Amino acid sequence: MSMVYKYFKSTSLNWQLSWQQKAFRYKLLAGIFLITIILICSPYFFQYMEKRKGLLFNDALLNLIPAYNVYILIFILIWSSAFFMLITIIKNPSIFLTFLIAYLLLSILRALSIFLFPLEAPLGIINLIDPLTNYFYGVPFITKDLFFSGHVSMLFLMYLCQNNKFIKYYTLTSCLCVGILVLIQHIHYSIDVLFAFPFAYICYRSAKYITLNRGR
Repeated sequence: MSMVYKYFKSTSLNWQLSWQQKAFRYKLLAGIFLITIILICSPYFFQYMEKRKGLLFNDALLNLIPAYNVYILIFILIWSSAFFMLITIIKNPSIFLTFLIAYLLLSILRALSIFLFPLEAPLGIINLIDPLTNYFYGVPFITKDLFFSGHVSMLFLMYLCQNNKFIKYYTLTSCLCVGILVLIQHIHYSIDVLFAFPFAYICYRSAKYITLNRGR
């Protein structure tokens, strides 16, 4: 009980100190507002993309991999990493803000790339069962949210923002495993997984700059 009390007490103190900074307040509120707008618009966007004609990419690597349903492993790795991420970064408002802004940038960049490079679902795709993310997509299954992988890029972003050494390596391991598992389930092409890493890193570095830049 004392450990839990100390955790919440130090967390509360950290947020009180950060909230006193005008730049932090503005960036946090702006980030929350913009992410809320994105979450509201996401179902309409993905429903539009699902109806749009895309390119059926001939992926030599994916063609060598038999399709298997591994959604349980994917679900466990993603949401366990997300849980660990939440309980660690919530204590550090600066890291929380960096992750918030990075996620915002990643969402915008991913929507733009999906729109500019529409792809048809890979042959042999096995729909990913994830009631949490499917709820925000607005339809039972989305198959054309491909380039680039949201699962892999999000996990890599979590890894970059994580400050706990043990959880950081757990998240990186989860990220690499999920990158392989989404190929095994034929949810993504190999290029979707490959490009998730540099795009997530760009968003992370941009978010770090925005967070640390206090203005004049």
